[in-house]
Amino acid sequence: MAAPNISQSPIKVPITRPALGKAEADAASRVVKSGWIFQGPEVAAFETELAAAVGAPAAVAVSSGTTALELTLRALGVGPGDDVITVSHSFIATANVVVAIGARPVFVDVERDTFSMDPAAVPSAVGPRTKAILVAHQLGFAADLPALTEIASAHGVPLIEDAACALGTEIDAKEGWERIGRPHGVAACFSFHPRKIITTGDGGMITTRDSALASKLRSWRQHGLTISAEVRNKDPLARESYADPAFNFRLTDLQAAVGRPQLARLEQYIADRRRLAESFHEELVDHPVLCPPMERLDVRTNWQSYPTLIRDESELDQEQMLRFLLDRGIAGRRGISNAHQEPAYAGRDNWRGGGPLPISEMLRDRTVMLPLYHGMGKDEERLVRQAIADLRDPAARAPYR
Repeated sequence: MAAPNISQSPIKVPITRPALGKAEADAASRVVKSGWIFQGPEVAAFETELAAAVGAPAAVAVSSGTTALELTLRALGVGPGDDVITVSHSFIATANVVVAIGARPVFVDVERDTFSMDPAAVPSAVGPRTKAILVAHQLGFAADLPALTEIASAHGVPLIEDAACALGTEIDAKEGWERIGRPHGVAACFSFHPRKIITTGDGGMITTRDSALASKLRSWRQHGLTISAEVRNKDPLARESYADPAFNFRLTDLQAAVGRPQLARLEQYIADRRRLAESFHEELVDHPVLCPPMERLDVRTNWQSYPTLIRDESELDQEQMLRFLLDRGIAGRRGISNAHQEPAYAGRDNWRGGGPLPISEMLRDRTVMLPLYHGMGKDEERLVRQAIADLRDPAARAPYR
């Protein structure tokens, strides 16, 4: 039975809150005063600093995480008539970029604990038209990269990482802990949307170890221009040339300048998020309603989000849980959507199932995300912990059943 229409309290704890302050304002002011607000030295510096932060040989800044994915697929030659193995259980952009270039997404299921692509589901989905595997490190939880890179290599197709949520996440590789974005596939694509670890309002970055691919990406993000903005600015006589019919996927210097001081604080951001995750874990031990999220032993997540799973035996459903939180001033969120259940894909022939998707469908309906963000105040943390504790009381749950 649906929960009664209980009056809601004002939101005291948002689902997230960007950490923007004086350093970001000063950086934006510096760019405005410089007169160069377009793609230029700030973007170049941001690329260098992010590449160093994740251990990548090269980084290419673009206008969003979505354009990062689309541009990478195009640059790798994926297009009409091709299949891309990916997941339905992701933000809709993961599927949309495949369709946008004329290819077809082939959806495989995800793992319950990682929310990310299940390697066991991939081999049977590979076909003669498969041109890439696009794996999403969902909510900052890393996918099983060793298994997926082996599968991609065995089938001779590139592995592309949708790392939109995974800046700062680490995996235990052969040579020790390495950050997502090194990259472990051909390229990794990040997002700087306000829900992410650092934000430039919107924006994205592609990291790669392939210098030829990096050069193509830099050209194609700027209409196919064959000379850099720096060269064109320094030498007014330099002749412009456009090698390919390409796009405007540029990041501005204003955006890059805002991102740089946040990137410099990345270690502290992740430390704050990990401490909060531990705090919420403590409250969820033996909890009767919610299961805490689990990290694999070979992963250190950045805790971009804190997804809990409603227990099978719980009498509350997802909507009732969200109402329970709202009445305590806490903004929770539903689970990640599934592209194959959205109107853009349901009942259409623009995708193919690479197998059944029961885990994806279960996670969509039983996941409740709790607020977690760096800069969360002690009072905000206390309110979230108190709400988790209140859920233990059957009398507190009763009005929502």
